[in-house]
Amino acid sequence: MQRFVLILILAFLSPTSALFAGKIKNVLFFVSDDLKASVLGCYDDPRCHTPNIDKLAEQGMLFRSAYCQGTVCAPSRRSFMRSRYQDKDCLTMGEHFRNNGFYTARVGKIFHMRVPGDIIAGTDGQDVEACWTEKFNAPGMEAHTPGNYSCLNLNIFTTSLKDRQSTKMPHRMFVAVDYEGDGSDQPDYKAASKTIELLQERAKDRQTPFFLACGFVRPHYPSVAPVQYFQRYPHEEMPLPENPAGDLDDMPKLAKGGTRSDTTGIGQWPENQQRMWSAYYATVEFMDEQLGRVMNELDRLGLRESTAVIFTSDHGYHLGEHTFWQKSKLHEEVVRVPLLMSIPGYSPGQTDSLSELVDIYPTLTELLDIPTPEAVQGESLVPVLQNPKARVKTHALSFVGGGVGMRTASHAYMRYKDDTEELYDMNTDPGQFTNLADKATSKPKIESLRSQFDQFVKPLLQKR
Repeated sequence: MQRFVLILILAFLSPTSALFAGKIKNVLFFVSDDLKASVLGCYDDPRCHTPNIDKLAEQGMLFRSAYCQGTVCAPSRRSFMRSRYQDKDCLTMGEHFRNNGFYTARVGKIFHMRVPGDIIAGTDGQDVEACWTEKFNAPGMEAHTPGNYSCLNLNIFTTSLKDRQSTKMPHRMFVAVDYEGDGSDQPDYKAASKTIELLQERAKDRQTPFFLACGFVRPHYPSVAPVQYFQRYPHEEMPLPENPAGDLDDMPKLAKGGTRSDTTGIGQWPENQQRMWSAYYATVEFMDEQLGRVMNELDRLGLRESTAVIFTSDHGYHLGEHTFWQKSKLHEEVVRVPLLMSIPGYSPGQTDSLSELVDIYPTLTELLDIPTPEAVQGESLVPVLQNPKARVKTHALSFVGGGVGMRTASHAYMRYKDDTEELYDMNTDPGQFTNLADKATSKPKIESLRSQFDQFVKPLLQKR
C-alpha cells in the first residue's frame, strides 16, 4: 500500500507522467514556408529578430537535427501530413483526427498552394478537403502590393505596378516589396487573425477536441512586408555566406542544377544578394509576429494547458550558400528545418536526436491517445520529449527528383540517380565544402553508409 501511494505521488510530481500528459486534448499546428532553421534566434542566428518563435522554443522541445523529406513544397507537405516518405498510402492527419471526433480546421497554406498564384487568387491549391471540418484561405496581393518593388537579380527598383514579376514568371523568386502599412493586408496577418477567431470559438466548446492548422506563407517569395520590418536589417550590414574558390568542383553535376548565382544574374550584384538576406529576415520577423499574436490568444483563452503546439517549416532555403538559391537541393540549408514541440506536461529542452517531419503525425497520435494508422512510416518522438538524449532513429531521408540524401548523426550522404555521390563529415565540415565520397581515407565510412542506404532507401525507391 505504501509503495502504491509513493508511485502515485511520483506520478503527479513527474512532468512527463501519463497522468499529467493525459491533459493534452488539442493541437495547434503552425507551418511556415521556405524557412531555414539557421536563421532563427533559437537556432543561433545573431541577427534575425524572432522573439515569439524563440519563446516557444524556451517553453518546449527544440529539435536541432530535424529534416524534411520533400525538398520543395508539394511533396514535403504531402509527406508530413500523411507520414509517408513519397506516396499517399495513409490517411492525412486531418482525416484521421476528424474520424476520431476532432474538430479540424485549416487556415492558410498547409497542403501545397502556389505562392504567389493561389495566394493572389485565394484558391485552395492541392488541399485535401476531406481533412477539414472548415477551411479558410488567406489571400494577398503579393508582388502587386503598392510600394517599393525590387527584382534583385535584374537590378530593378521601382514603385510602378507595371511589369512586376509574379505568378509563373522566371524571376519571381528574387522579388521584394516594402511598403507603408501595418501588415494587416498580408496573408500571414489574415491567417493569424482567422486562427485567433477559431480559437475563440473553440474556447466556447471545450468538450470537442480540435486540430487547428495555421499555415503561413512567409518567408516564401515574394518578400513582402511593411517597410519597418526591412529597416531592422540594413542590407549593407548583411554578411554573405562563405563560398571558397572551387567550392563546386567536387560536387556531382546533379548536385549543382537549378537556381545559381551564375545562371540567374544575381551573381553580378553582391549588394543585391545582401538585399535578399535583408528581405528574407524582414519577412521571417513579420511571420514571427503573427505567430506571437496567435500564441498570446491561446494563453489568454486558457487553452495552452490542454493544447500541444507544433511549429515547423516544409523545408529550408538557400540564400547564396555554394552560390545556390531557393530549395530542391540535398544540402543542409535546404533539408534541415526548425521543429519545436511545446507539449503540456513535458519539460522544455533541446535535443540533437535525429527527427523527420514524418514523425510529427505518430507523435501527435501517441500524445492524444488515439490509434496510429499502420501505414504511418514515421516514428513517435515522445521518447525524446521525455528524455532529450533518447534516440529513436539512426538516419533521416530527404528526396529530390535526381537523388536522395541520408543524414546520420555525424555525416551527410547523397546518392544521385546517375550513381554519383556526396559525403560530408558534419562534425568537421558543417558547411559541406569538401566532398569525401572519392577519398580513400573515407572508404570504410562510405561503404557503411552505402549499406545503410541500400537497406533503408532502395525499398522506398522501388515502391515508387
